[in-house]
Amino acid sequence: MNYLNENIDSLNKKLQDGEITAEDLAKETVKNIKETDKKINAWITVDEDAKPAEDLDFAKNKLAGIPIAIKDNIITNGMKTTAASHILYNYMPVYDATVISKLKKAQATFVGKTNMDEFAMGSSTEHSYYGATHNPWNLDKVPGGSSGGSAAAVASGEVVAALGSDTGGSIRQPAAFNGIFGIKPTYGRVSRWGLIAFGSSLDQIGVMSKRVKDSAEVLNVIAGPDEHDATVSEKEVPDFTNFLGQDVKGLRVAVPKEYMDAVDGEMHDVIQKQIDVLKDAGAIINEVSLPHTKYVVPTYYIVASSEASSNLQRYDGIRYGYRAKDTKNLLDVYVKSRSEGFGEEVKRRIMLGSFALSAGAYDEFFKKAAQVRTLICRDFEKIFEENDVIVGPTTTEPAFGIGEEVSDPIKMYNNDLLTISANLAGIPAASVPAGLVDGMPAGLQIMAKRFDEGNVFKVADFIERNNKFYEKTPTGMED
Repeated sequence: MNYLNENIDSLNKKLQDGEITAEDLAKETVKNIKETDKKINAWITVDEDAKPAEDLDFAKNKLAGIPIAIKDNIITNGMKTTAASHILYNYMPVYDATVISKLKKAQATFVGKTNMDEFAMGSSTEHSYYGATHNPWNLDKVPGGSSGGSAAAVASGEVVAALGSDTGGSIRQPAAFNGIFGIKPTYGRVSRWGLIAFGSSLDQIGVMSKRVKDSAEVLNVIAGPDEHDATVSEKEVPDFTNFLGQDVKGLRVAVPKEYMDAVDGEMHDVIQKQIDVLKDAGAIINEVSLPHTKYVVPTYYIVASSEASSNLQRYDGIRYGYRAKDTKNLLDVYVKSRSEGFGEEVKRRIMLGSFALSAGAYDEFFKKAAQVRTLICRDFEKIFEENDVIVGPTTTEPAFGIGEEVSDPIKMYNNDLLTISANLAGIPAASVPAGLVDGMPAGLQIMAKRFDEGNVFKVADFIERNNKFYEKTPTGMED
């Protein structure tokens, strides 16, 4: 089963009509993954014996029997979860993340775990112990990161939807690079319990799919309160599909000058065209300023790396995961296990974070970054006083070549320039396909105030209905 021309509604109808059984759907999905993924490498673990839940209720549960991909930093009971790291190469969880429990209750089918940058640290899915993932539009290009495996699995038609995580753009950037929709909900909308932590004040689980409605269906299931996670909001979760099919007349749309100035040429034209589509439909377009945009990259990497250095202390070679051999004492176990188990990018961020939190550097780096983060949040609060959404480019360029930037950390970090702010501010943000730039997909980013995913879905669905980008087949899959 290839999903390039399918969506959750079409699959649900086939299942209800008996055109295909859930068992056959799971088998055909696994078969297609094994054939397609030879050139994509979107998966770390594929469950060849994937089975749907029992007593499926297709009328009640839209996701019943639908195969869903899970990023490999989301805990799944009985299925290997590695975070794409050598240090967790053999980790077999004994419990489910809350989002997995909710998907199981909705009777979704799990077919495996997708590739990613190690511990979600990266923007290209090249920092994986299991090798780089390839972009279905051009196999010589990166799929973005860190949720590159989930994005590539959806874009190549291996699954209809996938879960990812977003700490600084790790859902939206790969969604843009692969020509699909991806949404990072408000921080606190979805439980992080069972998500292997990177930056605890920034991480958020979200959804990726070819069609906007499919992500709305999945988010309906995974959002909401959780007794295991005190950071999750008790706010009622609306039916996000109710925001689809609406017009945008009168919607106040802010366009940050700093975001549009960050792109030029064909990328600028593609994004501007979508803004003009909104304007022609009656949306009110306002040019605004996010003056602290120039500080977001250093602010983010200090905050995120500091939190990562703390979160990754638990991987010590003692309790679970990789343990180095030929060690002489306890300190040797710690040092060798972490040195051999972590990749270069993870080590770089641990060292950066440990330095920023050190007694001699705390005030100058971490404290200052936290203060600038507050200023960035205020920039957004000010804009949302007079606007409903913010739109602009998701990335400054389309997907770059595999190996082009992996040796230049600063250049790689700057790829997150336009996505980081939403995580620092904790607001919902999504990327919807806007068009092609040099034959590769480009994304339009949509942001809204906290817990206003509805307006994000409204705008994304409107753009999708106008450009019908989902009808395009990735050029790398055409043969």
